[in-house]
Amino acid sequence: MEPPPQEPAPQPSAMDTLHQAGIHAAVALQAGPPWLEQLWLLLSSHLGPGSIYTVCFPLARGLDEHVSLMVLWIALLAEWLNVVLKWFLFGERPYWWMHESGMAEREQLPLRQFPVTCETGPGSPSGHCMILGAALWPIVTALSEAVSRCSRSRLLRLLPFLLYLLLLAAMGLSRIFVLAHFPHQVISGSLAGLALGWGLQRWPPNFLKVRFFLLTALGLLLSALALHGLATAAGLDLDWSLRRASSRCSEPAWLRPETRPWASLCRVGGSALGLAVAAGLPLSRRAAEELRLLEPPLGSAALGLLALDVLHKLPKSDSTALWYLNVGARYALGPVLVGTLLPLLILTLRRLRETP
Repeated sequence: MEPPPQEPAPQPSAMDTLHQAGIHAAVALQAGPPWLEQLWLLLSSHLGPGSIYTVCFPLARGLDEHVSLMVLWIALLAEWLNVVLKWFLFGERPYWWMHESGMAEREQLPLRQFPVTCETGPGSPSGHCMILGAALWPIVTALSEAVSRCSRSRLLRLLPFLLYLLLLAAMGLSRIFVLAHFPHQVISGSLAGLALGWGLQRWPPNFLKVRFFLLTALGLLLSALALHGLATAAGLDLDWSLRRASSRCSEPAWLRPETRPWASLCRVGGSALGLAVAAGLPLSRRAAEELRLLEPPLGSAALGLLALDVLHKLPKSDSTALWYLNVGARYALGPVLVGTLLPLLILTLRRLRETP
């Protein structure tokens, strides 16, 4: 009696094929030289979404105050949109998909995880690429305009944009290397960030309107809560990625609470609230003029960078609710420190030195 014919193996879906190609790309990157590994780890660990608020924002003040505020404004809108897209696109991450799909059992994959691997939110689109791409756009255009005032060379005017694209490409490769994202996720994140940066810069808000930023902070937080509640009521599990991350991360200590979607939303809401407080405490025209004459821009930027670094290194509470509240409060204090308190401190110290 002839054995029954075997059923053909199911063909992988287009998305599975895309994911498999992404895993093989990560294998190729992790097989690269050690110096490249250090570069990829440096980019992923030091240029995450939080660094836009604590590094790029104060440093941009060395270029122009308006540019620095645009960096913060575009970053918080891009991060809010990134969280919402991740909730509803249900993107996988390589470090758990390779196990959930069985690919790790079918093939020998010499892949490693790193402390920056175990992101707990969904994977699509890449937040590192999307938020970085959006927030750096005002800086890039400001640098290009500054170069154009000094040189007529078209190549020099385009140099900031070329460096910007190289940085986005390097960030995308670093996210693939650490198994945090698939290639299509970093490409979509980079393109979305570029489009957001270009679009939002064309319609800047009035940074002196307190009510606008208060309503923005409330609107972003309440709309996120409403979307999450409606999705949960409709039977969607928006917290599925937390369980995948917990079960597939090789080191539990690498599961960082700041990678959770709600930590991002606290950062967004806190920063918008900080812009509202800073709008309510503007420098007087006389103080701003005096500061412009006395204050070395790079010195102020370095002072802001140091102040925010100290602020965000302070210990946080172990209580979950207090931890989120603590995060929101720190990011709310950032715009006030950089935009009002530190400039006033510089002015006061200068006046004290000049007083006989």
